Amino acid sequence: MKGKLVTVFGGSGFVGRHLVQRLAAAGARVRVAVRRPAEAAYLQPMGDVAQIVPVPASVTHEGSARAAVAGADGVVNLVGILYEKGRRKFDTVHREGAGIVARAAKDTGAAALVHMSALGADPESRSRYATSKAAGEAAVRAAFPEAVIVRPSVVFGPQDGFFNLFASLARFTPVLPVIGGGGGTRFQPVYVGDVADAIMKGLGERSCAGKTYELGGPAVYSFKEIMEMILRETGRKRLLLPFPYFLASLEAWFLQLMPKPLLTTDQVRLLKTDNVVSGDLPGLAELGIAPTSAEAIIPTYLDRYRSGGRFRTPLQV
Repeated sequence: MKGKLVTVFGGSGFVGRHLVQRLAAAGARVRVAVRRPAEAAYLQPMGDVAQIVPVPASVTHEGSARAAVAGADGVVNLVGILYEKGRRKFDTVHREGAGIVARAAKDTGAAALVHMSALGADPESRSRYATSKAAGEAAVRAAFPEAVIVRPSVVFGPQDGFFNLFASLARFTPVLPVIGGGGGTRFQPVYVGDVADAIMKGLGERSCAGKTYELGGPAVYSFKEIMEMILRETGRKRLLLPFPYFLASLEAWFLQLMPKPLLTTDQVRLLKTDNVVSGDLPGLAELGIAPTSAEAIIPTYLDRYRSGGRFRTPLQV
């Protein structure tokens, strides 16, 4: 990887920061393609002077995407959205955007392309998010057959939007929902560092070309078990309330009107399917990566949600 130029679309995001740090440490030159380069400036101290350069680009604008990948040895597309807002639609970002990046990478001679999809990608799903992710994979394969596709489950780490969300909610509400009733949806959370390592393998190892990898952690948890883990690490007692899907959909109809929705009706549809690896495709083990457990990482950042702060012994409140 030393001396090679790698363009990372969406490099200023959660997974992106971990990937950019690894690329810089490996000696790569990194071009961070983002809509607002100023928001990626915090990445630059991760490398030497001019090693990490933010550039303006959008996966939905073909001209800017081609300019961002010009001369690149490798390209990574991490761009995705969890909900639709304005002109940012699932199909536009996940399918059209994926195709634009893949075609640009192929046409400009990039040797490798890694595309980050999602474990729930399924053309038969009732969720628009899931079907758009599957359509994006198809667009990538059509334009760049040798591309490596990674499908992570829920990704956890210090800046995640899942464990942090519910730990934050637990500070203000006496009740946490278990959507679906019973134990709720099952998840196989994967550590962000392992996802970044998998992408590094996809960029650097020829044996990965053309393959799709499902990325899951070492354990499967129900929605209820994840809520219990969060409460345990934050030292709080809260009522875990079973929330049938129809009630969750009703509440989501109102919540999705918020500027940054806590829940959407499409996400409720997605939660009706377990988010675990199928076992039919290669994963972290085939990449030589030992998956990191949630129990090893979660305590290092959820402790800030404890009553009195992270430096106080957690109390049951």
